[in-house]
Amino acid sequence: MIRVHELVKRFGDFTAVDNISFDVAAGEIFAFLGPNGAGKTTTIKMLTTLLTPTSGTLEIDGLNIQTRSNEVRKRFGIVFQDPSLDGDMTGAENMELHGVFYHVPRRVRLERTEQLLRLFELWERRDEQVKKFSGGMKRRLEIARGLLHTPKILFLDEPTLGLDPQTRNQLWTHVKHLNQSENVTVFLTTHYMDEAERVAQRIAVIDHGRIVAQGSPDELKQQTSTASLEEAFLALTGSTIRDESASSADQMRQMARMWSRK
Repeated sequence: MIRVHELVKRFGDFTAVDNISFDVAAGEIFAFLGPNGAGKTTTIKMLTTLLTPTSGTLEIDGLNIQTRSNEVRKRFGIVFQDPSLDGDMTGAENMELHGVFYHVPRRVRLERTEQLLRLFELWERRDEQVKKFSGGMKRRLEIARGLLHTPKILFLDEPTLGLDPQTRNQLWTHVKHLNQSENVTVFLTTHYMDEAERVAQRIAVIDHGRIVAQGSPDELKQQTSTASLEEAFLALTGSTIRDESASSADQMRQMARMWSRK
């Protein structure tokens, strides 16, 4: 479903993603893990057509992302780290707007909206303004919205950041149900190693822009002779605290230099 081959992304002299390759099978829950500034978000932005690769090949559902980007966008849903809902609109209105944007027929989007809002336990609150929702409710609505157009792939970039353990557990229960019932491929990033170990079938670990390990949670633990995924992650990437803001600043400076030359 996802094929990445020798992918590179440079911002001037700074290499954010350095010749990475991996595949994600249809219906798989795949976790993409790494420290702050390791290249996770840059990779997701390339996979979702928001950034153009410097070199390498990206395919989704057999389609080349660079040459058939419009068709590719119809095949995935995405939940970003930052909130993207309209707080002044109701839950149902946010779903409706998304359905119209993706040209989902009216009857289908109404049926699909009810199905998803019931699944994510939001149906009774559908006519309330989103700004009145809790953080967990907003996250559930974002995921429900991302699934409205029946995508083949769901990208989740830190979807449970800041949520309490009960809400995180509930959210993943719903995502796993949809993964199994609709065969939705899930590509996720998270800093919660416990949930990655619980929900992901395979994991790729990226550090300094390079893939340093791939495999199931058990395989990664075996490779590093550790007892938990968190210990395996630290063995692969080290325990030094990373400064994500510094890495982001480097990228912004490089991009500014590139634009100034044009």
